Amino acid sequence: MLSLIKFVIFVMAVCLLFPASSVYGHGLGIDTIYSIDIQGKEVSITVEMPMYFENDQEQITISVMERETKENAKNVTFLIGLFHENNLIFRNYFFAEDGILSIKVTPTQEGEITIYGEQDSLFGAWYGTESNPIEITGPLFNSGGLYNFEIEIKTIDEPTNIIENSGIYNANLSIVDTVTYIQKDVENHDVEFRFKSYFDKISNFEYDPEAKQVTFEMPFDWSEKQMSHVPVVHVEAHFPKDFTEFVTPGYLGYANGIELFKASVTIDDYTEDDERIVHFILLQDHLRFLKNQMKKSDEPLPENIVFTLFTSKNMELPLIAYTKSEDFKLNLAWDPIVIEPGINTTFVFTIRDGQTSEPLRNSDYTFVIIQNGKEIHRTSGTALIGGYFEKFTFSEDQTGPMIIKFENIRNTEQETEFRIVVVPEFGTVALIVLVTSITVVVFVTRTNLFRFSV
Repeated sequence: MLSLIKFVIFVMAVCLLFPASSVYGHGLGIDTIYSIDIQGKEVSITVEMPMYFENDQEQITISVMERETKENAKNVTFLIGLFHENNLIFRNYFFAEDGILSIKVTPTQEGEITIYGEQDSLFGAWYGTESNPIEITGPLFNSGGLYNFEIEIKTIDEPTNIIENSGIYNANLSIVDTVTYIQKDVENHDVEFRFKSYFDKISNFEYDPEAKQVTFEMPFDWSEKQMSHVPVVHVEAHFPKDFTEFVTPGYLGYANGIELFKASVTIDDYTEDDERIVHFILLQDHLRFLKNQMKKSDEPLPENIVFTLFTSKNMELPLIAYTKSEDFKLNLAWDPIVIEPGINTTFVFTIRDGQTSEPLRNSDYTFVIIQNGKEIHRTSGTALIGGYFEKFTFSEDQTGPMIIKFENIRNTEQETEFRIVVVPEFGTVALIVLVTSITVVVFVTRTNLFRFSV
């Protein structure tokens, strides 16, 4: 009993003091270059564009804001060069009287790049009017990957106030790149792997059925100039849920041979019905950590990131689930880790703010256990410090799929759930945990339990 109390206190303390980070966002459609000095005036340049060019026509917006006034600059002339895979697509002058440059883009498969709009007499800069907006047509934005906007400011404040040597500034934005590979499993059957990259193009993918690992790479510039405005590198690996030789409780991720943080590799079995998705999420701090590790060797920094994904039999707790509105996030762990009939199980949970991950004190909740669509347990309570626990002992006839449900969280009628299955058979317990955002499949033997950590 003493060890159980210690366990509960430990789990609640860890859950409260170290909030699990949210893994949301599928790439970024905006890049801002800060602290640009133009004739003693500090400005920022922001570039926005869609991550998918799904419509016949999309829009790119480039704006300049003065830091002191928080207002858009006036009479800005840009010299903009657009690059993709180190190839120049166009370089032209553009003018925005109100500091906001809007360009309509109509991609075509063939032809030449053509710009429509009005042109001024100073630089021949393109500008738009209500009746004649700027439009660019031609073979651009037809493929995914990283696009580099090379931007110079040639005038500001007044249309004739020409700026000499204002500097060249780079903004990098991505169009989501999706690529599919067919690989052989250990029995020589075809397996489809699909990748979505929210940064740059994936290449050189391989699956090793004997080692149960995948490798792939993408270009990456490790210079501080480029890394300073790369907030995240995000890649999704998709493969079938019934691909049993590679669907495991967890995975170990590596980048250029360096092990990634556990938070950088997450499993998602909720988004797609038939596919497991493994997310690689490398935040800017993670990228700098990788760079510092690589610099310890005498080798020059590479021009790419080589990702490696290994199967792992370790399950990490607590698990995480969000309400549909994402207003609330719940962490759930339990003891003992193998849930068996006849043994008292303690479910430890924390109710958090869905945006900040801060624990929410005085949180009312209703804790429900459901088997085959019927409630077998219901109790309500208040998590005074944001975290609490509930106990339950399953009977011999209470095996199979179960739903652990939290209802009416903080009296808002919002809810979320965790699905568990406990199936004792031939001395082995098969435990499947499904969460609203993550599904983990776990196989536990009585003589070889997984390491438990939070």
